[in-house]
Amino acid sequence: MFQMNSLSAVRIFESAARLGSFRNAAEELNLSPSAVSHAVTRLERDLGVALFERTTRNVRLTLAGQTLLAHASSAFEELRRGIEQITSNKALLLRLHCAPSYAAKVLSPRLPQFLKENPGVEVRVAASTSYARFVDGLFDADIVYGEPTNREDLIVIPLGEEIVAPLCAPDLARRLTSPRDLVHQSLIRSDLKRIQWIDWFEANNLGPPPAPSMSFDRSFLVLDAAVNGLGIALESCVLARRELESGLLVRPFSPKCRHNRYIGHYLAYPKSGSQRRLARIFADWLTGDTSGEKGL
Repeated sequence: MFQMNSLSAVRIFESAARLGSFRNAAEELNLSPSAVSHAVTRLERDLGVALFERTTRNVRLTLAGQTLLAHASSAFEELRRGIEQITSNKALLLRLHCAPSYAAKVLSPRLPQFLKENPGVEVRVAASTSYARFVDGLFDADIVYGEPTNREDLIVIPLGEEIVAPLCAPDLARRLTSPRDLVHQSLIRSDLKRIQWIDWFEANNLGPPPAPSMSFDRSFLVLDAAVNGLGIALESCVLARRELESGLLVRPFSPKCRHNRYIGHYLAYPKSGSQRRLARIFADWLTGDTSGEKGL
């Protein structure tokens, strides 16, 4: 019968199964390969099933081993999250959720300055296109693309107006003289963007745009494609700030055309969150607001 004192053996099994090697598991857990092998063998004996198919050169999971790995990985991840949740409620830890492209193009370059101005603060960042669920206590603030709809218990701060304009590499821009030239160019579509090429063409009285030659579901991928000369992107100049400042991208035929403007990103945090003060400090810093609390 499986006993709870076999939990350490399950942990050893999970490491060996995940890494596909007893030796690598031993290095990860600071054990000897022999200790890993003996622990797995004892676990197999307790469970009455073989978890690995062993050869002279490697090990491979059996069907039973694959099943146990799936459940063990989930269990240890839940345990890790639980431990993190009860040990990370310290005053100087800010857990941020962020839209991926904003995290890569805006937040990451600016974070060193925030940490310099607020010594002792630790920031953890997770990025995805979904909104953070504050009810489970995993995040203290969220930078989202698009205004949150469920904002009853949230403080929501717009992160400024963004200009959405055609962007391309300088070599390509030199071949463009007017907005109508875009009809004959390779356009890059940003799939999740609220403003699309049809909106920009309409704002400039150009009729319907040609079909994009390629598309991406992340703005940072769209910008990389434009930098690499694959076509013309319609993207936020806030997200493209570093590329524009370095000259990797330019805005062709400005100011000969009309660009779309909108508020694309928002910072949200709970009104009654345990880290409300630190979230407010971060919000004031991010928006450049000098009227709120500054520093710690």
